[in-house]
Amino acid sequence: MLIDLNADLGEGAGFDAELMALVTSANVCCGLHAGGPSDIARTLVLAQKHGVAVGAHPGYHDREHFGRRELALTNQELVGLCVYQLGALTAMAAVMGLTVRYVKPHGALYNQACRDRSVADLLVVGLAQFELPLVGLPDSQLAAACAERLPFVPEGYADRRYRPDGSLVPRSEPDAFVHDPDEAVKQVEWLIRERGVRTICVHGDNPDAVAFTTAVRAALLARGFTLKAFA
Repeated sequence: MLIDLNADLGEGAGFDAELMALVTSANVCCGLHAGGPSDIARTLVLAQKHGVAVGAHPGYHDREHFGRRELALTNQELVGLCVYQLGALTAMAAVMGLTVRYVKPHGALYNQACRDRSVADLLVVGLAQFELPLVGLPDSQLAAACAERLPFVPEGYADRRYRPDGSLVPRSEPDAFVHDPDEAVKQVEWLIRERGVRTICVHGDNPDAVAFTTAVRAALLARGFTLKAFA
C-alpha cells in the first residue's frame, strides 16, 4: 500500500537535513509564521537533493505564536495572505527548477479552515488560480469546500491524538501528542483504513522529530507500506 510521509520544514527548527532524508513530501514554510527567505532556499536545496516533493505551508503572520493563534482577518486580508505566501514560494522554487505541487495550511489557519466553512471557502478562492491540491483533515469543512473546485488530499497525523469527531486534540490539552512510534504506526494504520488518508504528517519542530520519524518510517516499511509522494 502506498502512503506519503510529510513534514513541516523550513521553520528554523534545525532538523531539516535529517528529516528530508526520511520523508517523501516537504511542507515548506512560506516565511511568515517562521523562517525566512534563507530558510526557504536551504529547504528547497535539500528537497531537490533528496528528490522530495515540495508543498507550500502558508500560515498566519504571527511569529510570536508560531502561527498557532487564530486571527480575525477580513476576507481580503486572508486571501491576500495566502496568495502572497504561495506566490513567493512558487517563484523561489521556480528559480531552482522545482515545482510547488500542493498546499497545506499551517497551524491555526489549518485548524480554522478544517472547522469553519467560511475560512475554508476563502482559502479555496484565494488559491484556486494556482490549481494545486489542498491538504487537510478528512471529512472536514476544507474537504467540503474543495469539492468540484480543487483536488483535496486527506491527511493524518502520526504524532497527534484525535478527538472522537476526527478533530485534533488541542496542543494545550494533556496527552495531545503521541510519543511512542509503535502507537503512532497503529494510529497511522487506523487513519488509512478508517479515514482514507493519503499522507501522514510528522512535525519537524518536535525536539525528538528525527528519532520519532526514523522509527515510524522503519515500522511502516516493515509492515509492507511503500512510501511515495502523493503529488
